[in-house]
Amino acid sequence: MGRPSTKPKKLKDGFYLEVKNQGAKSGIKIRRDTYDEMMLAKKNFERTKEVKVLGEVVDDTFVDEKKKKRKKKAAKKKKS
Repeated sequence: MGRPSTKPKKLKDGFYLEVKNQGAKSGIKIRRDTYDEMMLAKKNFERTKEVKVLGEVVDDTFVDEKKKKRKKKAAKKKKS
């Protein structure tokens, strides 16, 4: 047998949505290849579910997080 893995799953490149039922605490992540496909899925799911757009993932990290980290590093360099 063996123990279950504890390593977190890697995210594929693409655009992600989080979809959950009304009033639910957690939901599922849905990936689409293009921005237009993601927006179409958002439009379809919004009829019955709560939808949150998570953003684009490249190399297992969200693109917005990369931009924020760069801005923080640049701000620290300016202060020094």
